[in-house]
Amino acid sequence: MAGKYYRSFEHHLKPDPVYQDLDVAKFISCLMHDGKRSTAERLFYDALKIIGERISEREPIEVFRQAVENVKPMVEVRSKRVGGANYQVPVEVNNKRRRTLAYRWMLEAARGRKGRPMRISLADEFLAAYNKEGGAILKRENAHKQAEANKAFAHFAF
Repeated sequence: MAGKYYRSFEHHLKPDPVYQDLDVAKFISCLMHDGKRSTAERLFYDALKIIGERISEREPIEVFRQAVENVKPMVEVRSKRVGGANYQVPVEVNNKRRRTLAYRWMLEAARGRKGRPMRISLADEFLAAYNKEGGAILKRENAHKQAEANKAFAHFAF
């Protein structure tokens, strides 16, 4: 599964040391602050350990993958200027951007859970997204609602 869908960053990024997965490596890179990869890796793997303790019927990495799939948006709105007016035009999201938005929204939601260690917040967000709940799923639903509301402007698509 590693690198099966995303070949574009394969030459820049090495698979993560535990799962040999490029998607996990990419998520860890997004999680990383100030170049502290080892800290980001520890946070991610600790979050998966917490998930493993809470859910015994599925592998933690599968919970992570399913959570990302649940958060990936299908459509988003983009501004398009037509004749002096700006329209929010719904457009389909390509695979790379879908993954990027999913990672960004999951990290945003986890960082928004104040007063708890990041590994626990991350585990909570993964589980919430896995169960189609939580901040990242809410963000996805809002993007879909906005696209649905602006469906009338779809003929302006890029």
